[in-house]
Amino acid sequence: MMSVQEEIVALMKKDSYDFEDLVVLTRILRSEQGCPWDREQDHHSVRVSLIEETYEVVEAVDNEDPVLLREELGDLLFQVMFHAQIEAEEGRFGIDGVVDDICKKMIHRHPHVFGTVKVENSEDVLKNWETIKTEEKQRNTLVEKLRAIPPMMPALMRATKVAKKTDDAEVSTQALISCAEAEIDMLKGIEGMDGASAQEIIGGLLMTLCRLCGRFGIDAELALSKETDSLIEKTAEKCK
Repeated sequence: MMSVQEEIVALMKKDSYDFEDLVVLTRILRSEQGCPWDREQDHHSVRVSLIEETYEVVEAVDNEDPVLLREELGDLLFQVMFHAQIEAEEGRFGIDGVVDDICKKMIHRHPHVFGTVKVENSEDVLKNWETIKTEEKQRNTLVEKLRAIPPMMPALMRATKVAKKTDDAEVSTQALISCAEAEIDMLKGIEGMDGASAQEIIGGLLMTLCRLCGRFGIDAELALSKETDSLIEKTAEKCK
């Protein structure tokens, strides 16, 4: 088995690298002979980096930039490797365990590929996925499923997921629109409200809009993002 210094020399001699090299590199960075900053980090100190790298991948996807996407996927992959290395040092699991788990999960959740289940379309696939996931997680009630949606998700994304899962078919689209109109009417008196009251009404309005998004398959995050871009461009035009 090579020493850390020998591994460093071996990596520096290479012209190209594979997954095993990334495993070695991550271990080196966290070692006593590696980087002091990397060695000092834990899951909590680098969690923001994981989120930031995820959004940079999304940006590359939205911009349809394959060069940038390749780079950002590498940055995101390194975050996964880094967290797995921290756990490996504690003897709990390593990257091999992460890979093993996800392979088993994907095989189990695709019985139409790796089993005998028959599907007609993507809708059948999604129904099977949700059924299998419910069995795996033992989240049998609606409340259990709602509480499983991560609270740290972006608020619009979380609200849309909750709204979609709680959508009541007996509540018409027009009823939701009327609800939004009523909340907007209440905001006409916002200047005389205290902050908590205004926040409650605006929160209710945002949730109603998210319920409408969930009903019609609209991505609330994306819709607001595009409108934000539009506002920036309009502001830029005014400032010329």
